[in-house]
Amino acid sequence: MTWLALPEGSAFGVSNLPYGVFSTADREPRVGVRIGDQVLCLATALDDPVFAAPALNAFLGQGRARWDAVRARITELLTDERWRAVVEPALVPLDQARLHLPFTVGDYVDFYASEHHASNIGQMFRPGSEPLTPNWKHLPIGYHGRSGTVVVSGTPVPRPNGQRKAPTDAAPSFGPCLRLDIEAEVGFVVGAATAPGQPVAPADFAEHVFGVCLVNDWSARDIQAWEYVPLGPFLGKSFATSVSPWVVPLAALEHARTDPPRQDPQPLPYLTGGQPWGLDLELEIRLNGHPVSRPPYATMYWTPAQMLAHMTVNGASIRPGDLFASGTVSGPDKDQRGSLMELSWGGQDPVVLPDGSTRTFLEDGDEVVIRATAPGPDGARIGLGEVAGRILPAPTHPHFSEHVHKEQS
Repeated sequence: MTWLALPEGSAFGVSNLPYGVFSTADREPRVGVRIGDQVLCLATALDDPVFAAPALNAFLGQGRARWDAVRARITELLTDERWRAVVEPALVPLDQARLHLPFTVGDYVDFYASEHHASNIGQMFRPGSEPLTPNWKHLPIGYHGRSGTVVVSGTPVPRPNGQRKAPTDAAPSFGPCLRLDIEAEVGFVVGAATAPGQPVAPADFAEHVFGVCLVNDWSARDIQAWEYVPLGPFLGKSFATSVSPWVVPLAALEHARTDPPRQDPQPLPYLTGGQPWGLDLELEIRLNGHPVSRPPYATMYWTPAQMLAHMTVNGASIRPGDLFASGTVSGPDKDQRGSLMELSWGGQDPVVLPDGSTRTFLEDGDEVVIRATAPGPDGARIGLGEVAGRILPAPTHPHFSEHVHKEQS
């Protein structure tokens, strides 16, 4: 119980304490922790220069023992009224804070861990064939993305230009993406580093991963469909990936731990061991303010511990600030699909919004907001915040002047 007056039912109480980077009119970017509708400046409250940095990376690199000690100290400051005189000068109202990318992204890897999502995509792309590829249940499939275009929630997303070729077209054309999509995902932020050649076993996941954020892996489906054979995602993904401004520590998600779905066949030994890292996270996708889907993370086939084990089994090293994401979170029901590609079934079944308008893919001006919560102690909910982005028209290209203002399928 905190001595602070928090909004009733706040998902940002002392059982949460997510980390972010904020600035104000008179303060440069620095690390803070959200408590209710305020931000606690850690450089002031803890008198520690590591938190005066404009990114979490230095703190992330200090490792699990340090993370736990700082969390315990912040909890003490916010629950013992003796520390009120120390804490109150370090509090900043959230509406006076500008939120920044919380960490400098090193490497970015995106996985494909939902069986429901992979099956839906397989049915659309390979009708009449097995929806899952032969390797899908043997390893967490993923690709390396572009860390330089990871942006914080609220950053506008220009519609990308690129090559596209429909199956009926005789030749490819160039221009703005016509099938711009979202992917509602959960991201995992790496803290403690490893040396080259040092794999991370599933049992050691929590020693290396600091916490969780929300991710929207924006996807240009028409560009992606033409380019991805045989090497996989490239320009269809690399133009933007949005992340939430708050990183929720793994320590705040103990009550969200759950068993993942049964895996059959049994994964190879390097993907087993340790406590299960299924997570009971409830996501919500809003398009222009209206909820269109509620994907359940608990249905994800591959766990983040298995993703990290696979990502490092070949000896690839990890660094503070590395980010890996789950891939689209989709459940078994239609209203649990985590992308417009699935919700509209490739454009064949448009999503109907309350004002009567429809979407198969995103139009210029559309805003997408993804939120999530998790179970906390004593029936409380833990908030993961939100990741939001609005679509801007495609920038003018010197060799192409036409612009798309409305989705064409």
